[in-house]
Amino acid sequence: MNISFENRVVIVTGAGAGLGRAYALELARRGARVVVNDFGGSVDGSAASSGAAEATAAEIRAFGGQAIADSADVTDEGSVQSMVEKAVDKWGRIDALINNAGILRDAAFHKMKLADFRKVIEVHLMGSVNCTHAVWPIMRASNYGRIVMTTSSVGQYGNFGQANYAAAKMAVIGLMNTLVIEGAKFGIRVNAIGPGAATRMTEALIPKPIVALMTPESVAPAAVFLASEAAPNRVILNATAGGFSRTYIRETVGVHLSGADCSAEGLSASFEALSDPTGEQLYLDGGQQVNKFVTRSAAVAGVNFSSGS
Repeated sequence: MNISFENRVVIVTGAGAGLGRAYALELARRGARVVVNDFGGSVDGSAASSGAAEATAAEIRAFGGQAIADSADVTDEGSVQSMVEKAVDKWGRIDALINNAGILRDAAFHKMKLADFRKVIEVHLMGSVNCTHAVWPIMRASNYGRIVMTTSSVGQYGNFGQANYAAAKMAVIGLMNTLVIEGAKFGIRVNAIGPGAATRMTEALIPKPIVALMTPESVAPAAVFLASEAAPNRVILNATAGGFSRTYIRETVGVHLSGADCSAEGLSASFEALSDPTGEQLYLDGGQQVNKFVTRSAAVAGVNFSSGS
């Protein structure tokens, strides 16, 4: 199956360099009309310039593709709305959004300024919220949409000095999970990519011999797939150096404690049993977890839901 983006319009944020640039170029090669968004600031989000977005858009036009540049700050709701309106005015539609824009303000947690914590949350989480909120009505109306969030192994597993980044990168998973539910009947699929690449944001953290392996281009297939008509739904797809994997969030079956056993001491005594991964479950919404616990509790208590007793 050939994955084509002919007549599709895709917005890629943070596309002036690194991963976003690789995504935008590959999408354009496959026929997409691309909105190349980049605030053009430094790695920590300071300063601003339209040059980065313009450079990527120019590359696309140079090989015959269609692209417009936009330097909206994704944390600015009004600027994001203007970007979306510009795309619709030019091409009449928006089919996919890749939320890729990000910054780093690393420090050990006890040394981290809370302003830097908030700024990273604002760019990664609220930037994704702002962009997705702006395209959501358009996708609902057309009964088609593809949203790609950007998570990270740092969010899933942690990394010293990146508490703010980790918090933001797991927050977008919660956002994804709910949007999957709300977008299902409108043909909107929402997924997340967990990329690992040597870019200006990460090169200082990666040993030099490995930099050559961790190219943005080796990650681009994952982003392109998740933005395509063939995309799955509710997937966390990891991609690094040509390797791809999927992360699941599962829950153990657990235990039920009642009477005197429903205590901190009882929980301590049962901790090994409730940690047993045998029969672990994958839930599609939060209510399924609640139902598991309440159903088991009701059975022990002799409560019959069907009779209301």
